[in-house]
Amino acid sequence: MKYKLILIPTVLLSLLIPNYFLSNSLKAQNSEDIMESVTPAIGDTSQNSLDWNGVYEGILPCASCEGIKTTIILNQDLTFVQQVQYLGIDERTWETKGTFQWNEAGNRITLQGIEQAPNQFIVGENRLIQLDMNGDRISGDLADKYILNKVAQASMTEDFLTDVRWQLTEMMGKPVTKSENQREPIFLIFNSEENRVNGFAGCNNFMGGFELKEGNRLTLKQMASTMMACENMETEISFLRTLEQVDNYTIKDGVLSLNKAKMSPLLVFTMAQ
Repeated sequence: MKYKLILIPTVLLSLLIPNYFLSNSLKAQNSEDIMESVTPAIGDTSQNSLDWNGVYEGILPCASCEGIKTTIILNQDLTFVQQVQYLGIDERTWETKGTFQWNEAGNRITLQGIEQAPNQFIVGENRLIQLDMNGDRISGDLADKYILNKVAQASMTEDFLTDVRWQLTEMMGKPVTKSENQREPIFLIFNSEENRVNGFAGCNNFMGGFELKEGNRLTLKQMASTMMACENMETEISFLRTLEQVDNYTIKDGVLSLNKAKMSPLLVFTMAQ
């Protein structure tokens, strides 16, 4: 009987000890799985390794129109501009501006302030992949149609120059801000239908014609303005005189520079908020 009493605990221990270590091993493995699922990605990501800022465009599928012509501009300061046109039913371009946010993994962005339409995109090499309303990858026959491709700098023609309200931010290398006596910031718009340019110079409205040529060359013609008198018109006078010297333009990351030859930019604009 004594041997049996000693033998039984030994058998029980032989059964319990492996289960004990197996249980702890599983707990440790589960803990590693949990840690892996919540730990942000480390290393190269779209956010830190790709040249993601720039202009993306494409025509996305539309259930009730010919397609949704979409342009998204991503800026380094985490601001964006989205322009949308519903082809075949509406000639207007709907524009949204705001900020965007990266996810922890650094591979997708969310455009803040857009709630009634998809606002999440996977950021890839020179492309944005639109996700559905739930933030999931779109599947099916049209999956490869939900892609916006990055536009090379050389391809940014007058389509990006015209029909946009450009607000002056810099003149001859110095920042320009709206003064207290101005009703609105200085701006200009190049109208593509009539090849006319018009805007506000700080006190007076101005207008004229323009011509675009190969190589981003720009000629302003027959410029004129209203003749109102305001306080502190120095900025307006300098702006209009500088505008007359412009002979080319560049656009990069949503910033328009009006230049003379290969000199430093004379006037710098951003898309108006």
